[in-house]
Amino acid sequence: MKIDRLIGILSILLQKEKVTSAELAEKFEVSRRTILRDIETINLSGIPIVSEQGQGGGISIMEGYKVDRTLLSSQDMQAILSGLRSLDSVSGTNRYRQLMEKISADNSETVNAENHIIVDLSNWDKSAVSGKIELIKQAIEEKRMISFTYYSPSGEGKREIEPYHLIFQWSSWYVWGYCHERDDYRMFKLTRMTDLALSGNLCGDGEVPEYTCDKLRHTKGEIEATVKFSSEIKWRIVDEFGIDFVRYDENGDIIVTFTWSDVPSFYRYILTFGEMAEIISPRGYREGFRELTEKILSKYQT
Repeated sequence: MKIDRLIGILSILLQKEKVTSAELAEKFEVSRRTILRDIETINLSGIPIVSEQGQGGGISIMEGYKVDRTLLSSQDMQAILSGLRSLDSVSGTNRYRQLMEKISADNSETVNAENHIIVDLSNWDKSAVSGKIELIKQAIEEKRMISFTYYSPSGEGKREIEPYHLIFQWSSWYVWGYCHERDDYRMFKLTRMTDLALSGNLCGDGEVPEYTCDKLRHTKGEIEATVKFSSEIKWRIVDEFGIDFVRYDENGDIIVTFTWSDVPSFYRYILTFGEMAEIISPRGYREGFRELTEKILSKYQT
């Protein structure tokens, strides 16, 4: 897009004293004539660009014009590049790295510098989410609804939502938006979605509430329970809830009170801790969990 190219050219001129039209044409994969038209556009926007012919000539911002040439430092560029690389890990392409190359004036020092931070946001099966992310991005940009089949603890069914945010949290990708079936804003896990498609319906024009995330609130937090965990798995409690939520009883066990979406999924979560977790309250959840474990035990008695 032309606006992306204009921003890229301006970023290079802010970092380099002088650059030739041939260099810009090669970097942005366009003709020199296109670059000259872009320079004219930048001039018309109020930023004076001068062009010098002959040996040692080139394009630069007019001397004396007050522009902060340290708009992005090398460290700033590296931070941006780390983020862009993480997006490439999802898409399975080098698209975002190529974008960085376009806005970096010195590829050898910035883009190809040794990177000490690696962020991989991809699922173990990249094909499980990459296509969905691209389609949902398109829907958000075009303000179109999406439809899909969703698999949840309560069963499977068709959903149609107004998507507003793609979110990576709890080690997975989600889409957050307004669900017309539930008449509320909900989160949907991308790996549980099939038959994803753009809908012919447009999103509403109403005000969208701000998305917030409570680390102890699983989706809407319909239920609340207190659980005792063995101190042997403190590492997992810290990992999933944070050190600020670690509280101990008189025996040194860890006590955590948190909310969950529904009782069945809450029981499944507690089962992942095996004998290292015990539901303390409410009493009804203790009894319900005991009945569940007895049903599981019965499968292994023959």
